[in-house]
This record gives sequence, structure tokens and C-alpha cells, in this order.
Amino acid sequence: MRRRMISGMMIGSLFVLVSLVLAQAPIPSGTITLSERSVALGVGYSWGSGVLTYQGREYPFRVEGLSVAEVGAREVEATGTVYHLMKLEDFNGTYAAVGAEAVAGGGAGVTTMRNQQGVVINLTGTGQGVNFKLGVDGVKLTLK
Repeated sequence: MRRRMISGMMIGSLFVLVSLVLAQAPIPSGTITLSERSVALGVGYSWGSGVLTYQGREYPFRVEGLSVAEVGAREVEATGTVYHLMKLEDFNGTYAAVGAEAVAGGGAGVTTMRNQQGVVINLTGTGQGVNFKLGVDGVKLTLK
């Protein structure tokens, strides 16, 4: 009898724990794809374009950015998941990302960035070129 009660409590506790974990996982607001090119010698400049998929529609956008402590040139293709996008206008803005990266030839990377409205983008990308970066990125995304 005591074993049944303990087993029941353990199963119930496990169910509550799993429910809490699933409830806290953020729900994606949309997805993006983008192509970006950059050149740098100390301070880097990047440009490109992409598409935001939000509420079943596609919205093209421009990419412009600056980075510090970067040397090299590269091309990047990336896809990502967008979180906390409550209204389309909140997508526009300057996104900040902090990280370290080194690419020679082809490589892959992951970046998380956030704008002033709290929109978060997790990007996974592949790149070609030679690049070394250690610093802070500022990327401006603007709907066309």
C-alpha cells in the first residue's frame, strides 16, 4: 500500500514537472531566412536581405550592421526562429549580439540577438570566406 502511494506521488510529481517545463518553453512568433555579406579591418560593415515569415505571410527586410574587432570578408546564409514578436512593427530595430567566431573556408555558427522591443532571434548560419571576430555586433533589420 505504501509503495503504491509513493509511486503515485512520484508519477504525479513527474507529470507536474513536465507540464511546468513545457509551459515555460517560448512559442515561436515566426521564422527568418537571410543572406549577408561583410568586410572588415578592425571595424566591419555587413549588408544583405532576408524574409520574415510571420502569421502565414512573408515580409522582405534589409540587413545592415557594424561590428568591432573583426578582420576578414565573408558571405553568410542563415535561418532563424523569431520570439516575442507581438506586432509586425516591433521587428524593425537594432539587434545586439555578443559572441566570438572564427571562419576559414566554410563554417557554421549560431547567434542569438535581441532588439529594443524585446524581439529575440536565434540564427543558425553557414558561411564562406575568411573571418575572425571577437566583439559586439549591432545589426539593423528594417522591413521593406
